[in-house]
Amino acid sequence: MKKRVVITGLGVISPVGTGKDEFWNSIKDGKSGIDTITRFDIEDYPTKIAGEVKDFNAKDYIDKKEAKRMDRFTQFAVAASKMAVEDSNVDLENVDKERFGVILGSGVGGLETLEKQHSKLINRGPKRVSPFFIPMMIGNMAAGQVSILFGAKGCNETVVTACASATNAIGDSFKVIQRGDADMIITGGAEACITPLALAGFSSMKALSTNNDNPKEASRPFDKDRDGFVMGEGSGILILEELEHAIERGAKIYGEVVGYGMTSDAHHITAPAEGGEGAARAMEMALNDAGISYDKVDYINAHGTSTYYNDKFETMAIKTIFKEHANKLKISSTKSMTGHLLGAAGGIEGCVCALTLDNNFIPPTINFNDGGEDCDLDYVPNEGIEKEVNYAMSNSLGFGGHNATILVKKYK
Repeated sequence: MKKRVVITGLGVISPVGTGKDEFWNSIKDGKSGIDTITRFDIEDYPTKIAGEVKDFNAKDYIDKKEAKRMDRFTQFAVAASKMAVEDSNVDLENVDKERFGVILGSGVGGLETLEKQHSKLINRGPKRVSPFFIPMMIGNMAAGQVSILFGAKGCNETVVTACASATNAIGDSFKVIQRGDADMIITGGAEACITPLALAGFSSMKALSTNNDNPKEASRPFDKDRDGFVMGEGSGILILEELEHAIERGAKIYGEVVGYGMTSDAHHITAPAEGGEGAARAMEMALNDAGISYDKVDYINAHGTSTYYNDKFETMAIKTIFKEHANKLKISSTKSMTGHLLGAAGGIEGCVCALTLDNNFIPPTINFNDGGEDCDLDYVPNEGIEKEVNYAMSNSLGFGGHNATILVKKYK
């Protein structure tokens, strides 16, 4: 018999605030975290804006010596995991550590460390490269460090599926608990991708917004004036837990994970498949996994990157699966406020879905004026709304054709 899986803790580090409450209040209020980049010299870059995390000090969460041995993305993951575990109010002394796991997602891992150490190699020679370079840089180290911190001896892995990474991590965690192989898993994603090389690479692809004079309005998913995505950074962590395990310890339950779908476009390294057919199949799989009809879904937190083809084809995919119900759905892209956290996007957007269910409040898509003929659904423009939400869906679609969808319901 399949186990039921619930969400019992949330931790967030984001461009719009650190901590679940500050993050959610900013998202509800439609606050933008996009601004001019401050972490390095941007004079020669065509794009000069991003969603930086500006209120984070690793030493507030991690021993100073240990923090120096972690890339920024790992620091984010450890800090957000601490918040999520604290929010779950779990007594770790009474948890079976062999049934306590960690599954995280990251798209690029320790890119900042890679760039800095490569510079040392070129400018100062191989002997100046840090002995901690490899364990700081490799993408699995966030999950490794979180596991070490909490003594979690169960499943421990990292998912790398570009911008679908964290949603795949949440979905995989759901399945591990559902089949009875774990009682509790720390999941979600972390990314620290606002670096000189990453910005240069995405700029060369012409993927980024160049609305440098109006950073707060630059990320505009589904709007006809969108001109590219805006990079973001941070971490979104969820505690997934087997229902009886959660009930036994009196845990607060934000919602229940009930469906998961993942597909491949098998089409192109960066462009989505025509009509969003891969995304459509992922949504259909999640619905089938949950055993519900499409008209039960109230809200979709869309991938909604603010790029031309993603927003057009995701809209088409929603219409394909939800048919006449598509026009009744409430859809929003919180990337309009946070920017695109790449491999961590599904982590904070999974937190948004949990908080939407818990608060019966649907956050807005800010900077939306007119979607034109391609984007003509209800994207909850500019102001959030209070509404009973029983089922919320989150989509994440990544380079390489990776598509992942999770479906969460109100716990009853």
